[in-house]
Amino acid sequence: MSAPAPRHAAVIGGGIVGLSIALALQARGVGVTLYDAGGDRAPASEGNAGHIAVEQHEPLASLAMVRSLPRRLMVLGGPASFPPGATAQWLPFGLRLLRAARPARFAEGKRALGALLADALPAWRRSMGDVGRPDLLREQGNVVAWESVAGAKRGRAALAGYESPVARWRDLTGEEARMLSAQLRAAPADAVRFDGSASVADPAAALGALRTAFLARGGSLQARAATVADARRAGADLTVVAAGVRSAALMRELGHATPMIAERGYHIQSDVTRWPLELTSVVFEERALVATRFLTGLRATSFIEFTRPDAPPDARKWDRLRAHAEALGLAFDSPPRTWIGSRPTLPDYLPAIGRSTHDPRVLYAFGHHHLGLTLGPVTGELVAALACADEVAPDLAPFSVDRFRRGRPARPRAKLG
Repeated sequence: MSAPAPRHAAVIGGGIVGLSIALALQARGVGVTLYDAGGDRAPASEGNAGHIAVEQHEPLASLAMVRSLPRRLMVLGGPASFPPGATAQWLPFGLRLLRAARPARFAEGKRALGALLADALPAWRRSMGDVGRPDLLREQGNVVAWESVAGAKRGRAALAGYESPVARWRDLTGEEARMLSAQLRAAPADAVRFDGSASVADPAAALGALRTAFLARGGSLQARAATVADARRAGADLTVVAAGVRSAALMRELGHATPMIAERGYHIQSDVTRWPLELTSVVFEERALVATRFLTGLRATSFIEFTRPDAPPDARKWDRLRAHAEALGLAFDSPPRTWIGSRPTLPDYLPAIGRSTHDPRVLYAFGHHHLGLTLGPVTGELVAALACADEVAPDLAPFSVDRFRRGRPARPRAKLG
């Protein structure tokens, strides 16, 4: 039997995760104040590739990723960057990642992540339908392309053992191949399409629709940073920490040590709209670049830069993106708009979702790394159920923030399905 819902909740964080939690709590009759610190640049929720990546059910913390890292370094043309000035951040993070990549830990993480992803796209359908904007969800799958025969051979070999409960890959149809080639300087050597994944028509529009619905339903939006203590002084009987990379500092208030890093991404965007809306997001795997046509233009995203969230941008990465776009023949304005943002990443590449074992009046949902957009709505539903002490499925124990302590992590106090 469910316990009474909290009367008023404070949600700290106004990205896709925080907004989804706020709306899910409102649906259960909870009054919500949302604290959104904002900033000079759009958050990762708005600056991403727009991909609802339900096919990515294997955590990035894997031995395969570790083995591939040397050839993925930026100095060799790849997307991975470890700035010397951030060694104090990425070195301990990397050591923890190595432990998380051990086969047994990886297998556990794969099962846990797969359980979350199983309901990710249905949750997006429910979310966009609830706010009256189902048109913002595009269930068109996504394309992975290789420019070289050698790259295609490696990519096909990697896909040979691919299994997903919600997505499958196939060869492009003739029409799909012609549409893709028409946008490029040269036809790719090979490409495949994943069916079962999706994208949003525009991340900013999707977040705007959620924000509008939240306010229309009586929510209070505070455009400022807040701490757990601030929320409690304002009268919240439940606080949810969903502040992306800022969550680690907020959790320290409660005595939780959270080994999070800012894994920064970069994008360029153009108002040029030659790229047809019918053509889904395309991953150019050898360049580690994703090109997506949004309502607001064409965007190219890339890079995983392990650093501090407040570190100055590395302009060379935007230069590299522009060079990639030119080499591929993508239609971009000159100069395109630029963006940088921080993905909140934990060493095992699983999010943290649960109830604080130090203070049961605090829930948390952060650390969604590359899957923040993908997992936002389903995380919102899970946190709202946890807030009201309903049964929660899947089991949230693998996502406990305490999993990084020595020994077995404490289980959340709510009943889990």
